[in-house]
Amino acid sequence: MARLLRGGKGSLWKRIRDWAVTDVGVLVRGIDETSLERLEEILLGADFGVSVTARTVVEIETLIRTGELRTEKDVVDAVAGTILGVFGGIEQGSALRRAPAGEPTVWVFVGVNGVGKTTTIGKLAHRLVRQGHRPLLAAADTFRAGAIDQLRIWADRVGAEFVGSQSGADPAAVAFDAIESAERGQADTVLIDTAGRLHTQADLMTEIAKVERVIARKQAGAPHEMLLVLDATVGQNAISQARVFRQALSVSGLVLAKLDSTARGGIVVALAEEFGIPVKLVGTGEQVDDLEPFDPERFAREVLAE
Repeated sequence: MARLLRGGKGSLWKRIRDWAVTDVGVLVRGIDETSLERLEEILLGADFGVSVTARTVVEIETLIRTGELRTEKDVVDAVAGTILGVFGGIEQGSALRRAPAGEPTVWVFVGVNGVGKTTTIGKLAHRLVRQGHRPLLAAADTFRAGAIDQLRIWADRVGAEFVGSQSGADPAAVAFDAIESAERGQADTVLIDTAGRLHTQADLMTEIAKVERVIARKQAGAPHEMLLVLDATVGQNAISQARVFRQALSVSGLVLAKLDSTARGGIVVALAEEFGIPVKLVGTGEQVDDLEPFDPERFAREVLAE
């Protein structure tokens, strides 16, 4: 199983351990604001965000005051507990919602340019084929040159059906045609790729909102998932992206691509704290199998692993 996060010399575990070794003894003898500020800097530097960081520092300070934290292991365990606490009220995991029996399931993938939507779709289609499903990939990204061919290549590679159109076609029409193809028995799961768009491009956000409306009119209860794909390496920029996409669309879950490429995995915690949206899947590498269900407990272990 691939690691979720890149560790190594600069890992969060090492930084917190080093802080605990040098500062916890000082704090046990008497609260030291400089030591607490160092812990705050470590967590903010790992992209935990202001809210989670502030709460964690307060909890660590309280536990030290009451004598419950005395070693670096105590501190690491306490931070892990804070991480799990953020996810505690959010339904997590790979339970992507499906349509009632006899109807095609429709999942739409959205996000800014270059986050890995098409690759995520290809990897997920591969998983579906291995599970005995019949996925259909719909190239509703008619804006970017080469996007249609890129998705067709993925469909051929993993053994999925494909629906596309010419460059410049109406993305909503492509989505409509894909669902019709699935209803005729060609597939049980429709994965719709959409054009990458900057979250500041209001006209393109309006276009993807139209895709969502057309799908909802075409099939009751669809889309069954509106998945926002985010690049885990961009840190706090992911927060602003998620905020704008949620304003325009009914985002039901997050996919964190390239999570294996960052040592600053606190962004996953910051997103959960800010929006309360479940992380459904995480990208853990460049191979076709490197897409996994998100497991909060495993994440908490690995974000604090050596």
